[in-house]
Amino acid sequence: MSAQNPIFIPGPTNMPEEIRKACDMPTLDHRSPAFARLFRPAVAGVRRILRMGEGEVIIIPSTGTGGWEAAIANTLSPGDTVLAARFGMFSHRWIDLCRRHGLNVEVIETPWGQGAPLKAIETALRADRDHRIKAVLGTHNETATGVKSDIAGLRRAMDAAAHPALLFVDGVSSIASMPFEMAGWGVDIAVAGSQKGFMLPAGLAILGVSPKALAAMETARLPRTFFDFRDMLKSYATGGYPYTPAVGLIAGLARSVEILEDEGLDGVFARHQRLAEGVRQAVAAWGMRPCAASPDLYSDTITAVVVPEGCNGTDLVQLAARKYGVAFGVGLGEVAGKVFRIGHLGMLTDVMVLAGLSTAEMCMADLGWPVRLGSGVAAAQEHFRRTAAVELTTAA
Repeated sequence: MSAQNPIFIPGPTNMPEEIRKACDMPTLDHRSPAFARLFRPAVAGVRRILRMGEGEVIIIPSTGTGGWEAAIANTLSPGDTVLAARFGMFSHRWIDLCRRHGLNVEVIETPWGQGAPLKAIETALRADRDHRIKAVLGTHNETATGVKSDIAGLRRAMDAAAHPALLFVDGVSSIASMPFEMAGWGVDIAVAGSQKGFMLPAGLAILGVSPKALAAMETARLPRTFFDFRDMLKSYATGGYPYTPAVGLIAGLARSVEILEDEGLDGVFARHQRLAEGVRQAVAAWGMRPCAASPDLYSDTITAVVVPEGCNGTDLVQLAARKYGVAFGVGLGEVAGKVFRIGHLGMLTDVMVLAGLSTAEMCMADLGWPVRLGSGVAAAQEHFRRTAAVELTTAA
């Protein structure tokens, strides 16, 4: 696969050259004031990106999965009950992780393509009169199906049930690409990863932790060592880590925040929405549809495209990689083979998206799918032309 071509998987994303250069730095003493000067702006920047109020930012050398584990290990005890809906591969994996840690998971089974079932969650919380449920797990953006869930609505459901459970949110494929309001939505722990909206290599789990979640650390009895927030915060007080940090990635994170804020978060979100809509226009022109069941569920970072009857989405992904050197995402779990996934997050432009759509169409033609070559590209072009933010002018 050519390194010259952009990738269209839902992470890791394409990396801006200035972020790559920021990560490429000489060895630095991570217990020195020089590291503290590097680290503190990154932490402050993440706080702004998450739109936090009070609480702490925790940055761990790990991935989003490590962030999930850190969230539960620091706040819960063996045998505690958590409530979660299963509606995709990543909500499923968080449930599986909780069970492996000895937690009792009350699962609300939900069709893949749907979002978090708010009414069912509220009903379950109202029925929990003894408050056995200690946390609710929310997947903001289900990467397997391209479904966005209403986290503000989830908080309203919890409040309507007058339930004291913590709210944990997986924002790995949404944070820094789609609107996320940690304080405004009453999120207790938000989990992000470096390799998606922050446009870095994989290697950092990025968490926002509310005061309520910090207080839960004092009574939590699940084992934790590497992920122990108490050790992290003690070292943070002096600008360091309890172990060796990923210094280069943290330098890149500080630069990523600068890039995002230079564009303006509202501008970042609007760009992702616009690119996503261009992809969806192409999908409609192909005679296909997103896996997400309705427009209010459409993700602005990933579209899972339901392929025609008798076609296999994995065939397209494999052909694109082998013949054209372009990466798309395969279907996972219940939608394996039924979809292929187009990631449209991070460092992407109209022109880059059009290249991906063109490649997908060439693969469809090669595979004999019932799609007219150029139809989706033309639909996306029309959308991008209508919605371009800047019009070029020529001198008289």
